[in-house]
This record gives sequence, C-alpha cells and structure tokens, in this order.
Amino acid sequence: MAILKLKAPCKDYIWGGNRLREEYGKELDSDKIAESWELSCHKDGSDIVENGELAGKTLPEVLELWGNKAIGKNAAAFPYFPLLIKLIDAKDNLSVQVHPNNEYAQRVEGEYGKTEAWYILDCEPDAELILGFNRNVTVEEFKKAAQGDEMMSICNRVKVKKGDVFFIESGTMHAICKGILLAEVQQNSNTTYRIYDYGRLGKDGKPRELHVDKAADVTKLCPPSIPDSSKREVEKFDNASRSKLTSCDLFTMYELSVDGEYSSVCDEQSFVSLLCLEGSAEIECDGEKLMMKKGESIFIPANKGKFTINGNVKILETRL
Repeated sequence: MAILKLKAPCKDYIWGGNRLREEYGKELDSDKIAESWELSCHKDGSDIVENGELAGKTLPEVLELWGNKAIGKNAAAFPYFPLLIKLIDAKDNLSVQVHPNNEYAQRVEGEYGKTEAWYILDCEPDAELILGFNRNVTVEEFKKAAQGDEMMSICNRVKVKKGDVFFIESGTMHAICKGILLAEVQQNSNTTYRIYDYGRLGKDGKPRELHVDKAADVTKLCPPSIPDSSKREVEKFDNASRSKLTSCDLFTMYELSVDGEYSSVCDEQSFVSLLCLEGSAEIECDGEKLMMKKGESIFIPANKGKFTINGNVKILETRL
C-alpha cells in the first residue's frame, strides 16, 4: 500500500467564490468554486489518485483493492468509508440548514447522518456564522419562521475569527455566512435539509427546494453550546507544534505546524489524512517520498508506521 496524493472533486454552488482556484490551485470549468472535497469516497464526488501505479483510479477503487487494512480498525467498523473532508469558500451566505442524525438519515435517506467540524482558515472582519437559536422555540414557531421572513430573528449569530473551531453535532441548525474560508471534517454524508434560503433562485431560475418538515423532525430547537476555541491541547516538538482542534468518536482534527523535520506514526487504528493549508513539504513514508503544497491532500494508509514531514508547512491532520 502506497501513500497517495489525491485530486479533489470541486463543486460550483451558487454561494461560492474563487479563493480555492486563486489561492489553493483548484480547477473547475465554472465561474466559481464553492467546495473542494479533499478526502472523499462519496458517490457525489470521489477523489482521484495522482501518483504512482494507481494514478487515475478513484479513492474508492483503491480502498476496495486494498481492503479494510488500508483504513484501519476504527474506520472498518463502519459499512462504508466514514469521513469527508472539504475546503469551503463562502463568498455569499449558505442556506440555513440542518443535518439529521444517523438513525433518522439511515431510515429516511439511506445514508449516515452528518456531524461535522469547521476550522476557520480566513474570514472578513465582521464575518459570522449561524449556530442554533437565540432562544428556545417551538416546532410551530420554527416552521412559521422558515416559511416566512422571521428566521433571521430567531437565529443565533456568532462572530468568527481566523483559527476558530466549531463542532456542529447533527441536529444543530447552522449556516456558514459570507466572507468565510474554512476546512470542514464531516461524516461521509451529503444529506442536507435546507430550512431558509433568503428567497434566492437556483441556476434554473426557480427558488431552491426547502425541506422544512424533515428539518422540523431533527432540529434541536434551542441555543447551542459553543466551546472556547482558545483552550486547546498543544504538543511541542523540536521543529513542530501539534494542536488538537476537536475530537469525537467520529474523528480527531489537529493543526500541525512544521518548520524543519517532524516525524509521527500511522498505526493500525486509523489512516492519516494530511491537508496542506500553508507552505510546502516533503512527506516520506516507508521509502516513498511525495511533495505537497498548499491545497494538496495526502492519504497515508493505516499501519504504514513512521512518516516524516520536512519543510515549512501548516497541515490539517485528521485521524479516525
């Protein structure tokens, strides 16, 4: 099993901008790039291997070839590859939305629900998110607000800054608002219930579909719990620091900053995803070497052992 450099599929949703093209080297035949799916085995867009003998194959094809030993014991407990990692450029507001939990999503949609986490890479000075409600609301209030113009009056707005991290458990109403660039780690699901969309029209000139009844089934109708992003576990090394951004039973995210040489281990429990956020570095593992630069993603199969990063680089490291 080789370490893999992955080419991400990109999406041109109406709210997207062009920072992923201009700053991260993403490519798409459209006038905007809203998202790039940096680690994806999803049917709506899978990564393509760029290096070695497996170049041109999709990540799902490679993992099918390698078997569960490539994803590790933790991921093998799921019926399909459990994670999806994205870069998201919100030039405009995303819809106010919610994702169902596993039980509801599997019963109604045939796939897992979605718990996710956001790491703010950059934002405009007054940028904000919508997270939950500013007070407890009833189902009737929720539906009325979603179908009228009162939704913004009951949303909880949160100012954001570069480096903030938000954990969005399934059932939490949320929206990324304009002027935010972020990395997202989520369950491998594309099920989204759109609650409110500012009266916008889609590419077809018609209002985009809302899913208010399903959203009412799964949304927590209360204010959220927002953790303090400044309180993080930080490991210090000779040439690196590793900060735990968030952790749950689905994934653990780290910000890894390296200036020089740094080594870690990929054990039998989980694969390691390395997404380059700034700079460039050489990744060496089991005699293989790959260069990575800003916007590139590398997948290290489980149980590959020691790997070394050599360069000046900031990385989003994700393990299950």
